[in-house]
Amino acid sequence: MYDRILLPTDGSEEALSASEHAFDIAATYDADLRAMFVVNDTLMATDAYSGVTVDQVERAGDEALDEIKRRARNHGIENVITEVTYGIPHQAIREYAADNDVDLIVMGTHGRTGVERYLLGSVTEKIVRTADVPVLTVRPEE
Repeated sequence: MYDRILLPTDGSEEALSASEHAFDIAATYDADLRAMFVVNDTLMATDAYSGVTVDQVERAGDEALDEIKRRARNHGIENVITEVTYGIPHQAIREYAADNDVDLIVMGTHGRTGVERYLLGSVTEKIVRTADVPVLTVRPEE
């Protein structure tokens, strides 16, 4: 049923929680697991005064992906394909899924509601609404 699973991560606890589900599904279906981190380069361009550099965000992405690989090994999954990519997160995730014949996307949700969700938007919600493949969303634990 699932041959290729995509696990986008932003390094958050919510993404790590979703990873547990991705590991279980990958093991159950003997599926390839791919994990990605998107550097939102459009946001970086508009936030020039924050002092955060693209290199710092790339390093954070590498660290988040290394953590996914470490946890995957603990679940007996040795081969996790990882990639740091650039762009608008929901678009980059959709493009990656299409280009790599992904069968399932597994994502955490930050659980934002109301005005916070409206103002910040939700990458997960955009993926759910526009992806061509099933999307499993994992809510944060209370």
